[in-house]
Amino acid sequence: FVFDIRCLPNPYWDPTLRSLTGLEDPVKTYLCAYAEVEEMFEDICRFLHKWLPRFEENNRSYMTVAIGCTGGQHRSVFLSEKLKGYFSRSIANVQVMHRELSR
Repeated sequence: FVFDIRCLPNPYWDPTLRSLTGLEDPVKTYLCAYAEVEEMFEDICRFLHKWLPRFEENNRSYMTVAIGCTGGQHRSVFLSEKLKGYFSRSIANVQVMHRELSR
């Protein structure tokens, strides 16, 4: 599943946040200030909660969830980490890879 989150506020446009990533507190604080960021998180959670059992029923051993934004530094990193934290409480072996941060 690919979720495009480019519609969310972009920390890149704040010069003090541009060089940071979604792993850092100033970016987290910035994104948490917007209700639509939380709304997107909740919508993705609801979607996955609804469909994960169907994948398990069909003996699927993994699911890939991609979160995409423009640069892969801020919004997608933040939301991926937030989803990992949420789903790790009930699902074993939740992994996150930040493609743009691994280069």
